[in-house]
Amino acid sequence: MSAAEVGYRALACNLSDIAAKGARPVLMTIAFGVSPETEEAWIRDFYRGMALLAESSGTAIAGGDIMRAPVITIAITIIGEVRSSNCKLRGGARPGDVAAVTGPLGASRAGLKVACERRDLETLPEAPRALAAYRTPTPRLEEGRWLAASKNVHAMMDLSDGLSTDLPRMCRLSRCSAVVEAIPIDPAADAIALHAGDDPAAYALHGGEDYELLAAVDARAFGYLAQRFAQRFGKPLLRIGSFEAGEGVRIRRGAVLEPLVNAGWDHLRT
Repeated sequence: MSAAEVGYRALACNLSDIAAKGARPVLMTIAFGVSPETEEAWIRDFYRGMALLAESSGTAIAGGDIMRAPVITIAITIIGEVRSSNCKLRGGARPGDVAAVTGPLGASRAGLKVACERRDLETLPEAPRALAAYRTPTPRLEEGRWLAASKNVHAMMDLSDGLSTDLPRMCRLSRCSAVVEAIPIDPAADAIALHAGDDPAAYALHGGEDYELLAAVDARAFGYLAQRFAQRFGKPLLRIGSFEAGEGVRIRRGAVLEPLVNAGWDHLRT
């Protein structure tokens, strides 16, 4: 990534947490560790990329700290605001709810494949979309606030660590289970994974860093809510499955239900 892309992405992944609560970002601070080898031009470009997203999202850069460090370190804190009646947590899903996401998955993992593992894939028509999804992801702030305003949305979180990791987290906190019936694979992920000899579904399930939102929606209201969502944002609210009583997450493969392997990102896994 360029320095500007690093700054943009660092803020974007934090803004995604604000979006998942249905909140509006207000201000941010940054603790920035700079190594002795870091050039001034890199630092200026880093802040330029961050400031670009801060301005477009209405987030004020209120301050922070800068220090010498062995390597570049970036720690961002964001403060947002949301009505207490609209704030969505991970633990509100109910048996019978529809599990839905705000967009197809796997493009960021495809971008990582192109950027760091298979540079020969840069010539594919889908490569620019995949690289943009990886380097400059879009936090779903407007979608989050819109969904949070509905009483029929019972829970919400962002998909930062992969659907196979994040959906079980929502289930555990909601004390229910889920069945995945459809995997919405981004066209860029589909094309790049196939060219690389990988499974496109694995990119969508385990790749992470898509920063789409996962929502638990009352089944009786889902059709109407999805119709309004499509009218408002020009894209579908994608049904991926449903929440049920019990524990664990299963995935439907044809007529067979099998446990969904948790192969996404785990910050504490060695």
